Amino acid sequence: MAGFEPRRLLVTGAAGFIGSSVVRHVLERAEASSTVERLVVLDALTYAGHRVNLSGVDRDARLSFIEGDICDRRLVETIIADHEVDAVLHLAAESHVDRSIESADAFVRTNVNGTFTLLDVVRRAWEGRAASTRFVHVSTDEVYGALGPTGAFTETTPYAPSSPYAASKASSDLLALAYFKTYGLSAIVTNSCNNYGPRQLPEKLLPLMITNAAEGKRLPVYGEGKQVREWLHVDDHAAGLWLALTRGAPGHSYNFGSGEEMANLALVELVADLVDDELKRERGTSRRLLEFVPDRKGHDFRYAIDASKARAALGWEPERKLALALADTVRWYLANAEWRKTVASDEHRRFQAVHYGARPARSEEQTP
Repeated sequence: MAGFEPRRLLVTGAAGFIGSSVVRHVLERAEASSTVERLVVLDALTYAGHRVNLSGVDRDARLSFIEGDICDRRLVETIIADHEVDAVLHLAAESHVDRSIESADAFVRTNVNGTFTLLDVVRRAWEGRAASTRFVHVSTDEVYGALGPTGAFTETTPYAPSSPYAASKASSDLLALAYFKTYGLSAIVTNSCNNYGPRQLPEKLLPLMITNAAEGKRLPVYGEGKQVREWLHVDDHAAGLWLALTRGAPGHSYNFGSGEEMANLALVELVADLVDDELKRERGTSRRLLEFVPDRKGHDFRYAIDASKARAALGWEPERKLALALADTVRWYLANAEWRKTVASDEHRRFQAVHYGARPARSEEQTP
């Protein structure tokens, strides 16, 4: 396998869910830690990014944290030049489909314009250095659109995004690949299925259901809960991104998926039972909080990933199985109530009220 050793790495969106897992992988895993001399992390610290997600690793002398916007061209130019960045893992993005339906402005600005800014700055700074630089653009399986009951997305599946979020990510994917074709920029694109694990904002499905069940709040499920998603642990995704950076071929795309699919309702019921088990409740207590809400606009039925290219070309293999790792994930959220309070902003509460009609927590005795 072709090898690339990043020395001075920039990670955007580093204080978010996946970004913070990537930072931990780079600083703590031997195969990554041994090559990186400087890790520059850039994050705008919006409602989805929090410094607490980097707690512990932020004391590493190699890490430099910068609060800033990827759309700020002058800032990006300064970072690339001053830190002599030779590799970028680009994770900064607006990523919540529901928010993109509510208002797509921020998604176009960050996901499209922000990615363009990064690409254009590095292609000028790295001109003539394709062999000694890499740019990995991190994306989603949602760019491919919806699947029926069978089949899986491959890297050659045509793009057919359904939501403004997916369309903005598809646009940025194509920009990255166009910069490879036009300018010879050493760009790589990755597309992943749904991620789960610690430090995901409790606005997304799994952490929302875990925290609501723990707090006696209702568990809102879209439609009839029949939509099917594939689930990959965030740390397995982070490992894959490192391999895409160090072993991937510029101009290529790599899909990351676990092969573990589950309908949303079945997943929520499983989470409810795990929460009851951990809190020593009678099984069924949290399931009684289930409530179906009007379905999301343009809600794709099913996503599934064919990850055979990543396995063959990168030597990547997910290490965690959903049955065990989901239980660990539930335990993490229940054990980290202080983290949940820290990331629960006014904006987070507003969103919950608007989209799910969030109600005050009920005591276990009041739960129907």
